[in-house]
Formats: sequence, structure tokens, C-alpha cells
Amino acid sequence: KGELQKALDYLDSYSGPYVLKADGLAAGKGVIITESTEEAKSVMTEMLDHAMFGEASSKVVVEEFLAGIELSMFVLTDGKDYVILPEAKDYKRIGEGDTGLNTGGMGAVSPVAFANDEFKRKVEERIIKPTVDGLAKDNIDYVGFIFFGLIKVDNEPMVIEYNVRMGDPETEVVIPRLENDLVELILAATNGDLKNQTVKISEKAATTVMLVAGGYPGDYKKGDEISGLDKIENVLPFHAGTKLVGSKVVTNGGRIIAMTAFGKDIFEALEKSKTAAEIVTWKGRYYRKDIGFDFK
Repeated sequence: KGELQKALDYLDSYSGPYVLKADGLAAGKGVIITESTEEAKSVMTEMLDHAMFGEASSKVVVEEFLAGIELSMFVLTDGKDYVILPEAKDYKRIGEGDTGLNTGGMGAVSPVAFANDEFKRKVEERIIKPTVDGLAKDNIDYVGFIFFGLIKVDNEPMVIEYNVRMGDPETEVVIPRLENDLVELILAATNGDLKNQTVKISEKAATTVMLVAGGYPGDYKKGDEISGLDKIENVLPFHAGTKLVGSKVVTNGGRIIAMTAFGKDIFEALEKSKTAAEIVTWKGRYYRKDIGFDFK
């Protein structure tokens, strides 16, 4: 009870929006965002006193609400040095205009127009370098990719999340823009030799549009025959939820195929991605036609 009262008093100490997050595993559902102090206090009580998310909400984190535009940056590190890969922006919502349920990702673009040299310099100096240095200082011998989920707030970068992997569907636009041999970079990281590596990034833009099963991210059917794969051109089709049955390719998941294309800018690339997305079809096939809408 004492902890609950402290939490309620804290919510009274500033005006919203409030972000309340269950500190345990809650299947991606343990976050509530509200502008109302009374609703925030009600939710806090439900979480702490009435186990709103079970054991996951026995501890609740209150976070600052950040309003801005998101992007992702990636590095490969050998534990001491690092190389910075192309940045990307992905689109997680199922519906156009970024509406509806979250998904594993409906598309991505690279480069990200607002991530200019000055912004990326800030990210490197304030976030990337301190992170890699901090791992070494804490004797964490980490070799591999680091994913920085960022948000730009008033032209300043802030961290939303870290991951120790590449992102999906960001990878489908990041790696195609990398002109280095990826295996050579990974071997250099393994051998502690990234300080002697220089990343070469294509000046072309890359975009990807994800084709998904009808009903995704809810219930969806598997086993529908996919047609049109032999008719697409000017794209790199990345198979995700597909399966070969005899001579037929059928659906075998929620996110089925990512159509990646290049262009002089993201809009030229998106036209190629969407053209291929329209040709490849099966019963209930869906894709977002507005990937990159916030850059127009």
C-alpha cells in the first residue's frame, strides 16, 4: 500500500501524458499511455493492487512520454571498435496511416531523410560510442550487432530501446545498401579488427514492402498457393512465411514476403516495391500501400 501511495503521489507531481509499463513479461501488452492523471492513477492501482498483468505488473515503471519521429540505427562492434551501418525507418502498424494493431513490421525505408550528418554525429557521440565504451568498462565482451531504436525530439536523438540483433524489416533495406562484403565485416568483428574496416554505403535508396496473410496480426490461414513470383522484376523478394509443397509455393506464416527495391530516392524505390507487391498474390493477401507516407 505504501508503494502504491508513493506511485500515486508521483503521478500527481507532473502533468501527462503518462507511460505506465509493467516491468515483467506481458506478451507485448503491458504498456498503457494516457493523458489523464485520474486514468493513470486508476491504471497504476489496477497494476499494483489488482495484478492487471499478473506477476508482470507487480512492479511498474513510469516513463517520460516522447513525441517525435522514430528511426533505427545499427552498428557492428568487436567490443572495442565499431562500424555504423545504414539507418532505416520501419512501419509497425497493420493499417495505413500507422493505425491498428502492431505487427512484426509492414515495411521499411533507407535512408531516412531527417537523419542528416549532424543528427547522426549526435547519435554517434552521445549514444553509440558511450554504449560500446560502457560495455567494455563493465567487462561485457560483446561482439555483434547493436540495434538502437531512436526517436528524434526537437532535433535531438533519444533512445527508446536497444536490441542485440539486426531489426526486421529494417535488415531488408540496411544490408542491401551495404556495398561491403558482409562476411568480411563479421570476420573482422570476430577477429577484433574493425578499426581497419571502412563501411561503404550505396547512394541508392532501398525500400521494402511486406506482404502478409489476411487476418494478420490476428488469426490467419496457412497453405494458400502464391502466384506471380515468376512475373516480378526489379526487386529482391525476401521469403519469410513461405513453404515449398511440390512445385507450389504456399503461405506458411503471417508475414509472407518482403519486396525490396532500389531507386534514386525512396519514392522511386517504393514504386518498384509496390509494383511487385501487387503482382504477387494469394487469397486474402494484404500489404500497406502507404509505406514512406510521412516523407511525402
